Amino acid sequence: MIETKKKSEKTILVCYSNRKNVKMKHTFESLYELKFLAETAGAEVVKLFFQENEVFDSRTMIGKGKVNEIAEYVEDNGINLVIFENELSYTQLRNLEQVIKCKIIDKSNLILDIFASNARTSQAKLQVELAQLQYLLPRLTRQWTHLSKQYGGIGTKGPGETQIETDRRLIGKRISVLKEKLRKIEQQRQVQSKLRKDYVRLALVGYTNTGKSTLLNLLTNANVLVENKLFATLDTSTKTLAIQTDEGLKKVLISDTVGFIKNLPHHLIESFKSTLSEVVEADILVNVTDISNPEFESQFAVVKDTLADIGANYKEMINVFNKADELKDTSLIESVRRRYDDAVVISAKKGLNIKKLTEIILSKINKIGNGIQR
Repeated sequence: MIETKKKSEKTILVCYSNRKNVKMKHTFESLYELKFLAETAGAEVVKLFFQENEVFDSRTMIGKGKVNEIAEYVEDNGINLVIFENELSYTQLRNLEQVIKCKIIDKSNLILDIFASNARTSQAKLQVELAQLQYLLPRLTRQWTHLSKQYGGIGTKGPGETQIETDRRLIGKRISVLKEKLRKIEQQRQVQSKLRKDYVRLALVGYTNTGKSTLLNLLTNANVLVENKLFATLDTSTKTLAIQTDEGLKKVLISDTVGFIKNLPHHLIESFKSTLSEVVEADILVNVTDISNPEFESQFAVVKDTLADIGANYKEMINVFNKADELKDTSLIESVRRRYDDAVVISAKKGLNIKKLTEIILSKINKIGNGIQR
């Protein structure tokens, strides 16, 4: 058998921003992050479009002029896919597809596609399916617009609408089944959690692709998947970390969790709450930030906001600034140490300053004073 490489879809990215509330710099940040997401999914991004306005167009998000400009570019350049940074309603998708003659999706749909590709465990697969169905349900009518286009007039609306209602009921039932399965998995997880009560628990949190899995592998000799892609890790991995002290080895449990991202849709956070419960129940959070990323400060803020959303912002925190080996301006290291509490600058890839990190972890453990099993 000859294995052929899947051809990448030629893709353009689109972002609307409100000039009253959003600086142009942040718009470009969002677009370039969307580009990384699209490339993670296997797309070939050929052009970025943005529309800045004080009021968004409720019909198309970006306005008639920009829609026509994109439609012309799509036709002239053989574009297969248009991805919007902004979440699109059913009506906006329908109106856009009437003018732009190719597949159109939004950021939520793109992230769900990546999630579906990266889900490994049964729990992650159930969570992805639940999020996909919850995303699909309010947009279901769009799937049946072909009936009126193909036939038109009398005799077409009834079957279409009937099928839509049937699909809605089926999806509603499936959502209930998935929630029940996830509830049972959560009950099992809570039993396991009680068995870990004698351990101090650490959770690696942070923006996606900051090196959390690499750090877990380094600290615990684990073999967690490491890729230079967004959301490479969806499943929570928990390993034992042994720290040498004057009294001998002390063991703690350390978990690698799904990364965060700017403007992560709320329904995705809801679907992954059982995974994020590892964060909520942890005694200490290790917030891993990519110091080599020019936007690391805004990414740090996104993580803090997301932790607040899930009720974990009150935890003991260690701020780890990773990828120091990729940093061009090393003067930033001292600045970070001054500005952030309990900050340690490391390179998980090169193993730099890991001893200092373990010392800080140990001091946090002593501070909280929980029992530790040996």
